[in-house]
Amino acid sequence: MASPDLVIPVHTQEPDIRLPQYATVGAAGMDIRAFLKEGVCIAPLERVRIPTGLIFEIPPGYEAQVRPRSGLAWQHGITVLNAPGTIDSDYRGALEIMLINLGTKSFTIHPGDRIAQLVIAPVSRAVLAETSSVAPSIRGTGGFGSTGV
Repeated sequence: MASPDLVIPVHTQEPDIRLPQYATVGAAGMDIRAFLKEGVCIAPLERVRIPTGLIFEIPPGYEAQVRPRSGLAWQHGITVLNAPGTIDSDYRGALEIMLINLGTKSFTIHPGDRIAQLVIAPVSRAVLAETSSVAPSIRGTGGFGSTGV
């Protein structure tokens, strides 16, 4: 595996917690595991917060994005509720993953299950300049569905 571009300090709340890992050399996201003492059953349309036992020290100028795992979403309808969730660089609390069951059957998250992905991304900050109008564009004010199917 290639050397990391960035080192991020991570505190584990228990010594046996596994740090997120990239599953393959080309993976953009690290798999995050559930830190549970026992399984948590998620009924259809129910949402839960699943602890990870991880506290990150994300450097200024970066964020961590929490994204769904495609297999859980496709096979069971389990997804991250606010995808992508953002962990700001100044947040120092324990990471919890908000999951929702959009499937038709209850699904149980077990201790150590891979429940989400973590993507580290640079952040651009902007200065907004108020103006009396904006420049026209070819698209104009066309919104939802305006560019076709």
